[in-house]
Amino acid sequence: MKEIAIRPATEADFGAMWAIFQELIASGDTYYFAADTSRDDCHAYWFGPGIETFVAELNGDRLLGMYRLNANQRDRGGHVANASFMVAPAAQGIGVGTLLGHDCLARARGHGYLAMQFNYVVSSNVAAVLLWKKLGFSIVGTLPRAYYHRYLGYVDVYVMYQLLEDPAHWPDA
Repeated sequence: MKEIAIRPATEADFGAMWAIFQELIASGDTYYFAADTSRDDCHAYWFGPGIETFVAELNGDRLLGMYRLNANQRDRGGHVANASFMVAPAAQGIGVGTLLGHDCLARARGHGYLAMQFNYVVSSNVAAVLLWKKLGFSIVGTLPRAYYHRYLGYVDVYVMYQLLEDPAHWPDA
């Protein structure tokens, strides 16, 4: 039986993470990174200060995807989480993104974040937009033509947001 587990990423995972990263950014249709983004830049993105990174692994030996969780802003904005996700193209459509999304939201709540914001969801990435809506996010803003899609040209980008707790229960600042 195949089992997908989500666990904290380690340095030993970075080779597989780099392969997924390269494959996704080469497509030019979902992430803002240039196709020639360096391995060091990729490492800093996933393992930089203040970033928690998690991986989805199949049967303990095959990396299917990953996400990073961090504060969207520092200091007075630190109560709002931010996250980024990547799922290997070969693993898309089987629920890996949903598993990662649920895990991320649970961890964000566990860390005491009051909300989560995605700053840059490419509008033409329909699978991602539908997934985030299914998981409770709303489009709260549109950035007109903010992403240059490899095939479609300039497309809109969405800012998506979700309260993680009823504001009536928020602590006093």
